[in-house]
Amino acid sequence: MLNGLRQKAIVKPGGIVKIRFPELPAGATVEVIVLMEPSPEHSEKPLTSFIGSVKGNFATPEKVDKFIRQERDAWEF
Repeated sequence: MLNGLRQKAIVKPGGIVKIRFPELPAGATVEVIVLMEPSPEHSEKPLTSFIGSVKGNFATPEKVDKFIRQERDAWEF
């Protein structure tokens, strides 16, 4: 079973992060995972934010249907 410890830290110049857990036994094998809190200058938009945000390739829904029918017909055996 894995036991977890959590601690917040401030990144020092040069990307240095110091953590200290006195309760960890010397010589223990641990895995360190760094999760960065989002900040305005590093925020990324989720993919779902792009849905409907740009003009499509088809002028009308009918043209979409026509294209899909043509593609389907091209694959018929």
